[in-house]
Amino acid sequence: MTDFGPLMLDIEGTQLSQQDIECIEHSACGGLILFSRNFQSAVQIEELIQSIREIKPNILVAVDQEGGRVQRFKQDFTLLPALGSLGDLFAQDREQAIQRSFQFGELMALEVLSVGCDISFSPVLDLGLEESQIIGNRAFAKDPQTIIELARSFIAGMSKAGMAATGKHFPGHGSVVEDSHIAIPYDERSEGVIYDNDMQPFIALKDDMLAVMPAHIIYSEIDALPAGFSEIWIKQKLRQEIGFNGVVFSDDLSMKGAEVAGDFSQRADVALAAGCDMVLLCNNRPQTLKVLEHLHDFNLTDESKVRLGKMLAKKTSVFGLQKLKQTAHWKELAKRVSTLN
Repeated sequence: MTDFGPLMLDIEGTQLSQQDIECIEHSACGGLILFSRNFQSAVQIEELIQSIREIKPNILVAVDQEGGRVQRFKQDFTLLPALGSLGDLFAQDREQAIQRSFQFGELMALEVLSVGCDISFSPVLDLGLEESQIIGNRAFAKDPQTIIELARSFIAGMSKAGMAATGKHFPGHGSVVEDSHIAIPYDERSEGVIYDNDMQPFIALKDDMLAVMPAHIIYSEIDALPAGFSEIWIKQKLRQEIGFNGVVFSDDLSMKGAEVAGDFSQRADVALAAGCDMVLLCNNRPQTLKVLEHLHDFNLTDESKVRLGKMLAKKTSVFGLQKLKQTAHWKELAKRVSTLN
């Protein structure tokens, strides 16, 4: 069983600073998420990740490589379309869309794994409604059943490549207008409406994905706290009622939607107490340093450590993106996915 700290943090640039090294070495650090500012090329990011693993070999390394608007690694990598392109194809040719979704998931995962990352926080399981300021075509489609079919195939492709999937943003971010990065969104719909619509992909795919990321949204008919800080949403509904047994990652504690849970240390405490296995804190180094010290003596349960261990990539070594791109299999996948653009 791998020993994990409860915090996933970020680093500042394309190489490790001394402060970055000290953060990674800290006992409370269990994961690291990479952003566009950390990336220059496939070779550079591979070397950066290797330097991270020299400090902490079993650290969980993540990236948001969804495609479309949210793709952190671009140069040398396949420029991935938005997931909504699969929904557009589904409306014309269901079987081809399901096949392309599998290929998309496998291609994305193979490329990310090839440079040493463990996971991409993907796929988005939200409803792709136009009124949302942040989701839109990041989602597969507007209706739950199409999302379920496409996401199941996408996750199967990821799994074939050796990557665990993370469904986000439970119980659904697509039906609110506001962006929780810059606002505190409220969803005033009844539990029944949310259950019958937004929650359906999470319910149907609970055994396909190994992780879930809750939304920083207050579903006011259910709880006064955002889902990622709510025992009702995580322990009662996600764990007990739905029966999900995988990892729960918090969304970024520095987002506006997280402010209602208190200061940064309080946000970490509330999220972990609510049932998160690991909390994310990004783009705020002063607060990251404070939360690391606050969580210095925090011990995850053995159950959480086992769950997190399953997120580590199912591979024996980094093989490099350039070597991957020489294979006939990658060329075929890239050709198929390119038809979505």
